[in-house]
Amino acid sequence: MTHVHFIGIGGTGLSAIARLLLEMGNTVSGSDRVLSPLAVKLQTDGAVIHTGHRAENVAGADWVVRSSAIPDDNPEVVEALKRGIPVYKRADFLGRLMEDKTGIAIAGTHGKTTTTAMIAWMLFALKHDPSFIVGSELSNLNTNARAGKGKPFVIEADEYDRMFLGLKPYYAVVTSIEHDHPDCYPTFGDMFSAFETFAGLLPEAGTLIACTDDPAAACLLDGALMAGRKVLAYGLQKAKTGNVPHWTLGHDLIPNARGGFDFTASFGHWTGDIPVSLQVPGRYNVQNALAALSIAALMGLPPIEAAGALSEFRGTARRFEILGEAKGVIVINDYGHHPTEIKATLAGARARYPGKRIWAVWQPHTYSRTQTLSGQFISAFQDADEVLVTEIYASREPKQDFSSATLVRSMQHPRAHFTDGLQETANHLLDHIRPGDVVIVFSAGDADQVSADVLAGLNK
Repeated sequence: MTHVHFIGIGGTGLSAIARLLLEMGNTVSGSDRVLSPLAVKLQTDGAVIHTGHRAENVAGADWVVRSSAIPDDNPEVVEALKRGIPVYKRADFLGRLMEDKTGIAIAGTHGKTTTTAMIAWMLFALKHDPSFIVGSELSNLNTNARAGKGKPFVIEADEYDRMFLGLKPYYAVVTSIEHDHPDCYPTFGDMFSAFETFAGLLPEAGTLIACTDDPAAACLLDGALMAGRKVLAYGLQKAKTGNVPHWTLGHDLIPNARGGFDFTASFGHWTGDIPVSLQVPGRYNVQNALAALSIAALMGLPPIEAAGALSEFRGTARRFEILGEAKGVIVINDYGHHPTEIKATLAGARARYPGKRIWAVWQPHTYSRTQTLSGQFISAFQDADEVLVTEIYASREPKQDFSSATLVRSMQHPRAHFTDGLQETANHLLDHIRPGDVVIVFSAGDADQVSADVLAGLNK
């Protein structure tokens, strides 16, 4: 039995690895500044969790794993190295967990969390007993990780800090490639190059699966095909190249009473069309489901059963997560922090709630992303009726002399307002929302507090 200590265990990435190791019978300990709900769950299930970072926390550990946000001078990192304990980042550690498994790695600027969760749930429902690591909790299983006994290992391949370059995939899915994480990838070319390297991790018998609705992902697919790799395309439109030997196509999309879309999936691998009915909203989730069905086709799974499993998929935490409804107001949490994600989510909300007044509350995430993509952010909220923008959540970056109020002044939206503090934002909503409204809080930081405060205020 191995003792693994995690520095920053409360985050989605490390908590998932910790969950997997705990279920495999290892001793798990960890530390974080505050105990997140994920850390509390781990603690309840037997992990030793420390609040705060102290040298003595690493005592007895065989390995130490740290999050990307943990600096070299962290007292636990320093102490571990002093004691001769190996210190890994996720990129160094995850590959060893995938050894002797069939790795299914899902990468992409947008959609990777939900697509990973869809594939994990589909394989679980079809009795393939997968291991999985997802960047959010699956609503169907109430967990973000699982140590299964089967061969499939499904993992969200996070491009930040080039984490995904340490993986060992047999199937690699790329949902989209768009410039993000400018603190890690100064240019789009830098980011695309990392995705090319990720695709190059596949063994000769492996397959690259990519969405041809996304121009950059389609370009990656073409490059892999020219290099002699096995590829499969999916999307709402047939691959323009004509050279892709297999494809998965979604068509005849119709909004359904469950809040998602009904559509038909056609396959190069399977004979006949497959009806699919989703309860998660948005055309982007049709694309995500097509990626999952592509994996099903490659693995030889029965198509009707695979589609049936996806119809039962209820989404993940903070991805269009309906927190609750009170006084006729629906409150939703969403992790969207890139302009493309925000636009897609609002379009999905508009399709799901036609005729309702939609409030978009946006907490910008990191100064570098907010400033680099400012031109896209200012036009991302057209499907919202009311827009509230809070101050920037710095996350891993030091505080800067830049305010999101500057961005709001550049927005063409007639009902966009800057609200500095989270409590001020919640109070503004409680003063102005009315029955029939839909409130969506976009945040990769701590603005889910706004959702909770609004729902609590309505219930009072």
